[in-house]
Amino acid sequence: MTIEFYKYQGTGNDFILIDNRKSKLQLSYARIKFLCNRHFGIGADGLMLLEDEISYDFKMVYYNSDGHESSMCGNGGRCIMAFAKQLGIVKEKARFLAIDGPHDALILPDDVVSLKMNDVKNIEMDNDHFFINTGSPHYIKQAEKVSAMNVVEEGRKIRNSERFKEEGTNVNFMEKFDDHIYIRTYERGVEDETLSCGTGVTAVALAAACIGMSTSKNNCAVRTQGGMLNVKFDKVLANTFYNIWLEGPAHFVFKGAIDIE
Repeated sequence: MTIEFYKYQGTGNDFILIDNRKSKLQLSYARIKFLCNRHFGIGADGLMLLEDEISYDFKMVYYNSDGHESSMCGNGGRCIMAFAKQLGIVKEKARFLAIDGPHDALILPDDVVSLKMNDVKNIEMDNDHFFINTGSPHYIKQAEKVSAMNVVEEGRKIRNSERFKEEGTNVNFMEKFDDHIYIRTYERGVEDETLSCGTGVTAVALAAACIGMSTSKNNCAVRTQGGMLNVKFDKVLANTFYNIWLEGPAHFVFKGAIDIE
């Protein structure tokens, strides 16, 4: 079987995208894992199917590189919006369905895509961490010299701790600089550090806003290993956020075809 695919990346978070509007393609866990493998397959942090959905412009079906269908992916949502435009499905605006519900998206100048995230309530705030669900669960710790940390080792400890070992969690380490928050992220499902994580960036921006660390009242610039992203939001009460938008670049990399058994 030959599969035509497209490769996209958003601040280094890379994805295989497949147009599945005819709903003919059914990929097993093993096939997805193979396609995402960087040595034997195409290579990616995740794989997405773009499918038809009644009352929406399209549906996003997302799989982590371990082959399992995953929770929401923010950078993936931005990349699939750019993909939908490339396919001619949408122009500058879209409303699509993902695993965590509907999302609005906008194409902005310079290949920037703005993605509306779900409202966030009930943020867990402890002395040494935050726990926030932004479509995917995120454990967040403030740290110093984040650039020098062994993020895989430290993140894996938390991800496999007694609390999280069954369902897992993404783990983020954040550090405040003058005009941005710097983060590094260990992603469950990838089970490694990724260059960027959109839902993680969103979670860190909201955590920073909770303690007065965001770069402005309704906006937070966040730098990842793969580049800069921006999160806009409206805040009500101490830990409730709505009108949340994740913004940043989404780039087409290449198109190809691969034969799989």
